[in-house]
Amino acid sequence: MQHRRVHDVMTQEVVTVEPGTPFKEIASLFHRNDITAVPVVDDQGRPMGMVSEADLLRKEAAAPDPDGRGSGNWMRPRDRDRAEAETAGGLMTSPAVTARGDWSVVEAARAMDRHRIKRLPVVDEAGRLVGIVSRSDLLQVFLRHDGAIREEIVHDVLGETLWLAPDAVRVVVHEGVVTLSGRLPRKSMIPVTTRLCRSVDGVVAVHSSLDFTEDDLVQGLERPHASGTDRRR
Repeated sequence: MQHRRVHDVMTQEVVTVEPGTPFKEIASLFHRNDITAVPVVDDQGRPMGMVSEADLLRKEAAAPDPDGRGSGNWMRPRDRDRAEAETAGGLMTSPAVTARGDWSVVEAARAMDRHRIKRLPVVDEAGRLVGIVSRSDLLQVFLRHDGAIREEIVHDVLGETLWLAPDAVRVVVHEGVVTLSGRLPRKSMIPVTTRLCRSVDGVVAVHSSLDFTEDDLVQGLERPHASGTDRRR
């Protein structure tokens, strides 16, 4: 089973700014390149933080109304400081949360969810920027055709990993939803099979009506009683 990696879906040509890049130049970069955020890098090309549209809008949100009311007093002190910043170094959210190119798309998605961010700068072994990956990039795995998903499940999961006979399990894939039916040698294989199928790139859900020949889970629990030993004591 081969999971798609961050380097397979990331954007390699990245628009960046330096800590001293002025506010208006950043806004202009967003407009010219149709982007919503840029990494802030040091002189070695290592990400220091990110400046997003939300960071720029904070300045507008903190501005007083024409009648003089409101001046960002409702903001936290750190946010007020960022609202008053004039360059990327003061505007950015830091430190930068980064990814590695060899991460799976699952690892990247978990990092985005954990940190509640929309994109990750991608760095090499030395910490230098080599790309950027966004939520929309990670969703590319769900564009896989049903036929490709089914082929990977039948060949890689059922055949190469679980060593099942070709006719043991019937696999149907529709809109990324996998339906499994058939009979497995042991009951304990059912959750394993379901989990492995769920981990295939592009799978939305797995529905299983798998049956089994041997209930090895029940036998394992009864074996101590058959020998006359009560392991609970």
